[in-house]
Amino acid sequence: MSDYPHLLAPLDLGFTTLKNRLLMGSMHTGLEETGDWNRVAEFYAARARGDVGLMVTGGIGPNREGAVAHGAAMMVSQKDVDNHSIITQRVHEAGGKIAMQILHAGRYAFTPECVAPSAIKSPISMFAPKELDEEGIEKQISDIAACALRAREAGYDGVEIMGSEGYFLNQFLVTHTNKREDRWGGSYENRMRLPLEVVRRVRETVGEDFILIYRLSMIDLIPNGSTFEEVVQLAQEVEKAGANIINTGIGWHEARIPTIATSVPRAAFSWVTKKLMGKVGIPLITSNRINTPEVAEEVLAEGCADMVSLARPMLADADFLAKAKAGKADQIAPCIACNQACLDHTFGGKISTCLVNPRACYETELRIEPAAAAKSVAVVGAGPAGLSAAITAAERGHKVTLIDRASEIGGQLNLAKQVAGKEEFWGLVDWYRTMLKVHDVTVQLETEATADALSGFDEVIIATGVVPRDPQIPGQDGGNVVSYIDVLNGTAKVGQRVAVIGAGGIGFDVSEHLVHDGESSTLNLPEWMREWGVTDPGEHRSGLAPEGPQPPAPARQITMLQRKTSKPGKGLGKTTGWIHRASLTMRNVQMIAGVNYEKIDEAGLHISFGETREKPTLIEADTIVLCAGQLSDRSLADTLEARGTPCHVIGGADVAAELDAKRAINQGTRLASAL
Repeated sequence: MSDYPHLLAPLDLGFTTLKNRLLMGSMHTGLEETGDWNRVAEFYAARARGDVGLMVTGGIGPNREGAVAHGAAMMVSQKDVDNHSIITQRVHEAGGKIAMQILHAGRYAFTPECVAPSAIKSPISMFAPKELDEEGIEKQISDIAACALRAREAGYDGVEIMGSEGYFLNQFLVTHTNKREDRWGGSYENRMRLPLEVVRRVRETVGEDFILIYRLSMIDLIPNGSTFEEVVQLAQEVEKAGANIINTGIGWHEARIPTIATSVPRAAFSWVTKKLMGKVGIPLITSNRINTPEVAEEVLAEGCADMVSLARPMLADADFLAKAKAGKADQIAPCIACNQACLDHTFGGKISTCLVNPRACYETELRIEPAAAAKSVAVVGAGPAGLSAAITAAERGHKVTLIDRASEIGGQLNLAKQVAGKEEFWGLVDWYRTMLKVHDVTVQLETEATADALSGFDEVIIATGVVPRDPQIPGQDGGNVVSYIDVLNGTAKVGQRVAVIGAGGIGFDVSEHLVHDGESSTLNLPEWMREWGVTDPGEHRSGLAPEGPQPPAPARQITMLQRKTSKPGKGLGKTTGWIHRASLTMRNVQMIAGVNYEKIDEAGLHISFGETREKPTLIEADTIVLCAGQLSDRSLADTLEARGTPCHVIGGADVAAELDAKRAINQGTRLASAL
């Protein structure tokens, strides 16, 4: 019997059957915008070969005003149909099914042509939208229906109509963005007229034997959002209008509540979808922070939904479902929900990929193929760079020895996993340990690599990481000063009043670690909901608790400081930085920029400001934590180079900037793929 009977069960839609209950949810990857349709097709085909039940593309615009940005992918011409046919043919050859998401961005569009129900500018975009008149509304409906027909002509198995996350159709539903007084505004029956008309028109256009998914916002998490009664009413009317499946949308993009970041509990919103189960007669899909087959199976077994949507986990491992089916779930590369290489890239105008899997979206470029000749390879350093290099080299057939002076693999990942909200890093280290065994890598821990010991290898890879930077503050050798390493590994005794020197990623991690006491809210859903002010949308409109966020009292009084005059945390991720800042602010962490560190004594940390060292101030502290940056640990590499011994230097040993695991893993994988 399968370990995942619910996940692997087929889903009969009448005219077609999905082979399992796993949907690869829609993601903006930027691939369609490259114009390299072979590359786009291979991305989706790889997931089809991984046995996913149904895939949904990134959002495709139905017209210029609805596209997410200038130059974004659209489906408006025969040329678009021909290009997308390359995708669908490749997916079908791989045995998969794929739907195209039709996304009209409305006021979220980064273009001056954007349109909306009312001329209200979004807080996350730069252009105020034009309010649509009757003729303009009819144009949008017609264009969406025409887009759906072109999707069918291109060979897609269906479409998903994007009606959530605060996009165009969602904007008509709520008074937050719809101030109209005509037949498209006012009462809820009027406000839901547009999405229902879109669903009806699309169904009429594409016929009955075509999958039509409606992505419905089940909890808006913004002021003046929908009540749950309105959600139920809309879902029932969407079913009547012709949808085959309803997919769950959680929160608007402008909501100030995290919904998919790593600090959000796994399956944190499956209970929202469960509230709708039994109220409609078509399958429901649940989504957000479902990243293992065990979690997916549990969600389905508990009756939360008929199907689960996983987006970013399908970047981390295209073979997610196939490995689960084969009893190899421990070999699934884990999505840690870091957003660093996927969403951060999307909002930065870059091609999306994955921190854990640099091959994601680069399948045609970064190939892991058997080596022409097997070599003996030494990798020094078992952090993310060394681990990725060792596993990739071994996968290609090289004989690999991994050496590290520590007693366990993981390097700086072992510090990250101690931080509340970053528990996913435990699974990442476990996965690396599994893959070392799978690929028969010889691991030598508690071993100091020397130049002499490395002389017999064909290739030497140095991934020795970083060492803390010395901030050279008078008094830093006192008993009240500790390193971030000692704090995160639990060997340092930390007092109640703490000054954290450095407000980069490590400073934020240390502060997050020190303000928490007891169980992390990421592991306690009710506590996490109280912390962020999330409640049952059946009790309070939009799922916002009337009392607002209620974080627990901070375990310590923290002051975080930096020399730079820029905003603390400026270098954090585009899509997660605000979460870290908000979390610490809610726990009364003080953040001070533009300081000079004058000295440390028993009273605490003495600082001043500006070049003239004005406003001398004492930050009273029992403990001062040094997080003042890192330097590359190149001592072994320098010795080898001085001897004339060739070596490859990667990861923190190459560039020490902010312990960037994304860069380290990518570097290690690419180097090993070319050995």
